[in-house]
Amino acid sequence: MAFSTLTSTTFLGSSRIDSASLPSDIRKLSVSSVQISFRSRIPKKLQINAAGSTFGTNFRVTTFGESHGGGVGCIIDGCPPRIPLSEADMQFDLDRRRPGQSRITTPRKETDTCKISSGVSEGLTIGTPIHVFVPNTDERGLDYREMSVAYRPSHADATYDMKYGVRSVQGGGRSSARETIGRVAAGGVAKKILKLYAGTEIFAYVSQVHKVVLPEGLVDHDSLTLDQIESNIARCPDPEYAEKMIATIDAVRGKGDSVGGVVTCIVRNAPRGLGSPVFDKLEAELAKAAMSLPASKGFEIGSGFAGTFLSGSEHNDEFYTDEHGRIRTRTNRSGGIQGGISNGETISMRVAFKPTPAIAMSQHTVTRDKKETELIFRGRFDHCIAPRAVPVVEAMVALVLMDQLMAQYSQCYLFPINSELQEPLIMPRLEAANASV
Repeated sequence: MAFSTLTSTTFLGSSRIDSASLPSDIRKLSVSSVQISFRSRIPKKLQINAAGSTFGTNFRVTTFGESHGGGVGCIIDGCPPRIPLSEADMQFDLDRRRPGQSRITTPRKETDTCKISSGVSEGLTIGTPIHVFVPNTDERGLDYREMSVAYRPSHADATYDMKYGVRSVQGGGRSSARETIGRVAAGGVAKKILKLYAGTEIFAYVSQVHKVVLPEGLVDHDSLTLDQIESNIARCPDPEYAEKMIATIDAVRGKGDSVGGVVTCIVRNAPRGLGSPVFDKLEAELAKAAMSLPASKGFEIGSGFAGTFLSGSEHNDEFYTDEHGRIRTRTNRSGGIQGGISNGETISMRVAFKPTPAIAMSQHTVTRDKKETELIFRGRFDHCIAPRAVPVVEAMVALVLMDQLMAQYSQCYLFPINSELQEPLIMPRLEAANASV
């Protein structure tokens, strides 16, 4: 039960108590020092946690650490027990996310090697919180001396000061993309469980860099593989457009500038029934997850904004029954979600990322004491965020689906299902847990 404390201070200009009218034994007390403690009437479960570093309800992830502090990581709470798990399950995607992996990424050199220190025993999850830590080994706080007095345009420097009155000036602290290490580590766990449980596969790729746009339909989402995505440093599965994207990034890199991009993400074999009506629709949860990422500025699912150019007769996904007796849709403009609930079709979405705000070019700004000045950023940065954002988008989608899968199982599969309308959630065999993720 939470406690609160009241002190006797004037509120909204109300008059003070006339001490002369109080009994002598009360007048001996200093009114300004009187404190009253009482039990809050608000149930703890209804109190708001305003910290903002925890994501999920059933599969809950809290990230921690600053970009130039001792390290970063996450705590995963609610992971099912008896799941085979090791650092290798997380390290693969951490390696895809890490800096310094190619000429078009930030040159910061980090191995991003993760260490599990709790929640796993003898190679199996035990149902308790899983603590994952990644040390920072190439931090350069002195590169950010100018940022201690001047604000980077379009960065979080100014707003962090406005909110907290203090901030970590070395690299942006919690606003740095290095915070996403914890998300990717936790996402690796979620992806493994989803693959084991339902054969769910999550693939993201770069579909736009600046003005280079991958044409719709050029990538076959039914046959897309991880090898195709990882075949080039742009993480675009089409070689021709990948080269155009790389050339675009190289061009701005030589000027010390940056460009934005779009990451497309698909989910194959998503269980049906995930998501809830009204406020907790699956696309709403996915949008929140995507828009919580650093530098994200837009989210679309299915036909997205382009669907506004179609009529209802053109946009509707007509139903049919396939050869296995399952209800399917002939088209997928809904993006695998209807009424806020997954329908079993491929879920498709796009996330837009703005150009990196920290650039090596002179920009007008102001100092913390409100004096106008010019600033040239001297730290290390990505000239396009999109290629390294690919595994981060996959991770956030996995966290949403894992959380929703646990919610679906606890609410709708606690008792026997309506087999005429619902599909059973197939229980996995744990001996198959070493399957490739």
